[in-house]
This record gives sequence, structure tokens and C-alpha cells, in this order.
Amino acid sequence: MIVSTAINRLSDKLPLTAYTDDTLSASEISKYIAEQKDLIRKLNASSEPRASIESGPYTHHYLISDGVIFITFCDKSYPRKLAFTYLDELSREFINSYGRNIEQPDLRPFAYITFENFIQKTRRVYEDTRTNVNLDKLNAELQDVTRVMTKNIEDLLYRGDSLDRMSDMSSSLRAESSKYRKAAKKINFDAMIRQYAPVAGAGLIFVFLIWWLFLR
Repeated sequence: MIVSTAINRLSDKLPLTAYTDDTLSASEISKYIAEQKDLIRKLNASSEPRASIESGPYTHHYLISDGVIFITFCDKSYPRKLAFTYLDELSREFINSYGRNIEQPDLRPFAYITFENFIQKTRRVYEDTRTNVNLDKLNAELQDVTRVMTKNIEDLLYRGDSLDRMSDMSSSLRAESSKYRKAAKKINFDAMIRQYAPVAGAGLIFVFLIWWLFLR
């Protein structure tokens, strides 16, 4: 379940629009709304562009794109891949609609509150992860979100860890991943050589015998 979504300007954290599920009581989610706001305040241009932060029964997911923060928190069981596809869809539509005006210095808070209607409609589409359209999105989405960093909320808000550090950690993971991919390719190539070398050798011997007996 997608509980709350917010869109803020990255440079000064100005809130541009937001939507929260009104079927849940404020007391149930007030702690996580506060965490969402704290996370927004911590983000900057050096932060990892997308990450997941676990907190109790929920997970915060955020995406930074074109100077805008798109952040949502969902039930921990909600597929992470689907959460980021949801944020990607919001970011494309929002930037396409308002991208030229986002950095206006006189922009007032919640200047694009009407975008809440699009958030609600998109949220409904992504709400049921069992629908065929969502399963198709899960299968077709090319973004490798297995590389998205996952942290615990205590590390970031209560133990003083930095979101900026996550970028270095993610780069290290990507380097390790590249190293393992290269190793896997070499292993596969060696296995192919071992599999087909005897066949190729026998074929060469056969050709040589034909040449020796009939063609020389």
C-alpha cells in the first residue's frame, strides 16, 4: 500500500505538492510523515539519486530527478521495484508539466497542489500489485533497482549517518557488481571452450584426414 507521497524542490526543500492516504488516522502515520519530512531536509545534490529507507512496518523510497525530490512511503511488503516505477511515472509527468517553472524564486509552497489529482490516479493504478498491468510493469521495468541502496531509518535520522555517504557505498557496489559480471563472463567462456573444444578438435582431424587421403 502506498501511504504518502510528497514532491519537493531539492534546492530549498520547498513543498510543491503532496498526497496522503486519508483512510489511515493521523495518529497511525504521524511518526512516518515526520520521518519523511526529516529525510527531505537531509537530501541535497550530493545525495544518492534513489534509495530505500526502512522504518518499522514501512519503507521510505525517494527519487531525485531534475532538481526535484519525489518521495513516498509504503508498507514494507510493497514491491520496491513497483514503488520506484510509481515514482518514475510521477517524475516524468511532473517535470513534463512544470519543469520550466520549478526554479522560480517566488514560487509559493504547494504551488502545484493540483498535481495531487494525478498522484491519486496513479496511486490507484499501482495500489493492487496483483493486477496484470502492475505485473507487466514489474516484468518489463528495465531499471535495476537491486542496486538501490537500502538503509535503516535509525542510521539516517537517529545515529547521524549521511545520505551523501550512500553514493560512495553505491559506487562501490556497482564496481563490485561489474567485477563479478566480468568474472562470470570469463567462467562462461571457459566452460564453452571446454564443452566445444573436443568437438572442434575432432572436426579438424577429420578435415585433415579427408585432405590427406583424397585432396593432397
